[in-house]
Amino acid sequence: MIGRIFAVLMLALAVPLAAQDTMPPAPYAYRQLDDPAQEAAAQELMETLRCLKCQSQSIADSDAPMAGDMRHQVRIRIAAGEEPEAIRLWLMQRYGDYVSYKPEVSASTWPLFAVPLLLALVAGMILLRRFRGRA
Repeated sequence: MIGRIFAVLMLALAVPLAAQDTMPPAPYAYRQLDDPAQEAAAQELMETLRCLKCQSQSIADSDAPMAGDMRHQVRIRIAAGEEPEAIRLWLMQRYGDYVSYKPEVSASTWPLFAVPLLLALVAGMILLRRFRGRA
């Protein structure tokens, strides 16, 4: 009896996972734009956006379904005339700062930029005092 319940439970959990990968890819996930200039702009932007499912691959390099959806969004927005920076900001609002390889300084991220500079300054001061003490 417990074995049957376990089997039904495992089947119930496996069905939603299998359904996610059976969805067809978005039309522009693997198809390039007709205009070479627009495709170049899309490709340049996709190289700077991180796939949220992969191990830090860009969406241009990833084969994950989510990266395909993001490529599709980038391409249709570029084809509609949106600027790449506006698309980047939209994706950052939607998925957070992590999605961009070009982080922006904001109220929540400034320590990430300031702490390494402070550590380098402290290390420089320690080295300077040590070398002056020897002289």
